Amino acid sequence: MFRNIIRNVAILGTLAVFLFTSGCRKKAYENPITKDTQQPDKVLFDTAIDDIEHGRYERARLTLQTLMNTYDTSEYLAKAKLAVADSWFREGGTHGFAQAEAEYKDFILFYPQMEEAAEAQNKICRMEYQQMDKSDRDPLHAYRAQEECKAVLLQFPNSKFAPQALQYMRDVQEVLADEEYKVGIFYSTKGSYPASANRLQALTDQFPLYSNAAEALWVEGAAYQRMGDNFENQQAAAYTKLVKDYPLSTHVGEATAKLKSMGRPVPEADPVAYARAKHDLDNRGKRSFLNKAWGPFSSHPDMTNAAKSGNPTMQGLRPTVPFSVPAFAAGTAPANNPALGGGDTNVTGSRVTDTTLIDKAPNELPGATGLTNNTATAVPANGAPATPAAPAAVTPSNATPETAAPAKVPNPNAPLPMNHTGTAKPLSLAQQQKALARQQEQMKKAQSKAKKAQDEAEKKKQQDAEKAAKKKKGDTKPPDPTTSGQTTPPAKQ
Repeated sequence: MFRNIIRNVAILGTLAVFLFTSGCRKKAYENPITKDTQQPDKVLFDTAIDDIEHGRYERARLTLQTLMNTYDTSEYLAKAKLAVADSWFREGGTHGFAQAEAEYKDFILFYPQMEEAAEAQNKICRMEYQQMDKSDRDPLHAYRAQEECKAVLLQFPNSKFAPQALQYMRDVQEVLADEEYKVGIFYSTKGSYPASANRLQALTDQFPLYSNAAEALWVEGAAYQRMGDNFENQQAAAYTKLVKDYPLSTHVGEATAKLKSMGRPVPEADPVAYARAKHDLDNRGKRSFLNKAWGPFSSHPDMTNAAKSGNPTMQGLRPTVPFSVPAFAAGTAPANNPALGGGDTNVTGSRVTDTTLIDKAPNELPGATGLTNNTATAVPANGAPATPAAPAAVTPSNATPETAAPAKVPNPNAPLPMNHTGTAKPLSLAQQQKALARQQEQMKKAQSKAKKAQDEAEKKKQQDAEKAAKKKKGDTKPPDPTTSGQTTPPAKQ
């Protein structure tokens, strides 16, 4: 027991010493200045580089900022700006990588002709590559790594960093393709064969270097087979591509038999594709025991099966439309083709500038056919735009044309005024507020006028009722003797 305790303590001590020495070990800087001089700016630069090599990044950035602010015409200015970005890159982490990317992009912007510009762009690619997650997780950094590595190949194709960026592109597209492959297999398992075939076809067309591309083509052909005889051409195309471009796949014999049963020609294997597949198979790495044990817990994807040769596509993954969607609905055929279910597309229109017709007759729409006040005109045979006719005047039935006048009520649904380009001129906020206030004021006036008319009607009705009551009361009075001709009897004496 005592012996086991001593052994465990020794192992822990050894690990502690190893970690301490690795943390304190000096890591040489990649872009030093070998010029031996005692100029003040050179002394500041050397001091900052020594701090970067020993992990004192904040102190190094303060020294470099002092150099750039004090000696703005120094010959080490570009090197100092690159060293600031390198300090953030070495510090690492999400915050450090974000700051390093901003600094590297500034360096490329100000010094695009320097040799270090390619290195700066390659380090941006490396940062996104290192932050890339597995295919079943967020693909944000994978897409960004693809764009940044593509920038290295397009902007600096002859630099020494181009081969490394090319391999990064293959690895990144392996992850993106694996994501699409898993989605396609999921749709196939659930019985959604059009979605599965569409996903897998887009995958094999846009990422041909994917390690499971042959398996994707085989599942794609099976999905088209289950969709019916109308998709036999797509099924044969998937099997043909599998036999031709992936000759070392285990499904080549089965795909050949399928093509023969359908009466389709069997293509020969492409020699270039065969040589690439043979090279990838011979140079495929093997995972260590520790890597296999740590794999499920690691967020970084396994790149053992990624392609080691071939040119990756420079275009990202583009969504495609399934073949089960009609051609006119997918936009691949004209909608006016009667054979595909389309209709006539010779439809023209004109903007109505006179809105009084809507105010006078809201049920009568301009341009509608079969109406009395129709403003639409037929389109000439030569395709020239027709001039809309002026709307006919609408006169109320109880008014004469001389006295009838349309009420000028603002229409909130009226079209916006047109500018010189023929498009609607947007109103400013102040104009909208004025228009709203004007409409509210007019509504208040209309309500006040209506209330006044109602009060007058009630008052007149009350007066009429009082007159009728008085008249009825006067008819029930006793007759007046002076008016009736009768004499008054004499008084008793």
